Amino acid sequence: MGNEIKVPKGFKFYGTHVGIKKKRKDFGLIIADKVCHAAAVFTKNTFCGECIPIGKEHVSNAELQAVVVTSGIANVATGKVGRKNEYRILECLANKLQVEKENILPSSTGLIGPQLPIDLIEDFLKTESIEMKENYEDFAQAILTTDQQMKVRSLKVGDATILGIVKGSGMIEPNMATMLAYVLTDAKIAKEAIYPMLKTAVDQSFNTISIDSDTSTSDTVALLASNHYEVDQTAFQTGLNQLCKDLALAVVKDAEGATKTMFVTVKNAVSQEQAKSAGKSIINSPLVKTALFGNDPNWGRIAMALGKTEGLIFDQNKVTVYYGQYPIFSNSNEEKQNISQILAYIEQNEDIYLTVDLHQGTEQFEVIGCDLSYEYVKINSDYSS
Repeated sequence: MGNEIKVPKGFKFYGTHVGIKKKRKDFGLIIADKVCHAAAVFTKNTFCGECIPIGKEHVSNAELQAVVVTSGIANVATGKVGRKNEYRILECLANKLQVEKENILPSSTGLIGPQLPIDLIEDFLKTESIEMKENYEDFAQAILTTDQQMKVRSLKVGDATILGIVKGSGMIEPNMATMLAYVLTDAKIAKEAIYPMLKTAVDQSFNTISIDSDTSTSDTVALLASNHYEVDQTAFQTGLNQLCKDLALAVVKDAEGATKTMFVTVKNAVSQEQAKSAGKSIINSPLVKTALFGNDPNWGRIAMALGKTEGLIFDQNKVTVYYGQYPIFSNSNEEKQNISQILAYIEQNEDIYLTVDLHQGTEQFEVIGCDLSYEYVKINSDYSS
């Protein structure tokens, strides 16, 4: 375990292979030494995984003690059998770990359609010993699907620690969360405060990113507080916001096939919501994304994405578009004298900063996306096999 990653007091982890995937770890657990104050936000995709309604019910009293993740099969579109399978896993874990099943948050991620190999999972849980560890790495590996790497961050707030573990590299256009993210802390957080804190952090982080504009059926971000250390609540919110931003950026950096990350700021908009919508329209455009992959500063595609943003108030004669510090479009004209510098900027950098100034109001918002490469197509055309 890296020295820079700290684990909050009161949490242990487990990850192993139970048979969902061919070889790699596919089953992860987090357990706390006592019932935690907790909150979670979930996908708004109405064709959601069978774990999502159960998770919403279990966290409704702002209490959780454990998290279980099955990876490789999403348990989506599996009907009553899929729902029953989730409960069978929870029953086994409750008996084995001596935890109330209503205090366990279930998550599943992977291929949509197949049923979980429930007999294999149940047999494993009934016959094999589970050794929980303070090291998070087995868990962080067990929840991965097409991810290229583990994504883990931690920071201190006073005496307390916040640890975040996230998976996700495709089917990411979050509307409440992004893929699977688990944030753990030993700070004392009141029940009535924990959901607003999480929601604030998620809106500033996971809800600002997009890889491919597809909202996952399994998105979950959960926060569990083991309540060991007093903290300044404002400082904790600041730390939680930063941790979630770092995790969200890590997801984009690990995006399927991505070679570049694009930071899009839309400024001087009528409202933050309009700025966010315009930014998302840009980073979700396949034409913008493929141009970025090809190092093509095609500002016409930026204009197209702005123009199709529903409800966006702007005057096209006032819009200015910048790549880095260089304007490429202003006063209804292409800034041809900057094209060579902009080409060099895109070719030489992995992080590309695009700014759109609407000159219409005072609000701004930054969103983060990536390019669309041949490798993304290959990964997703081969995924079910």
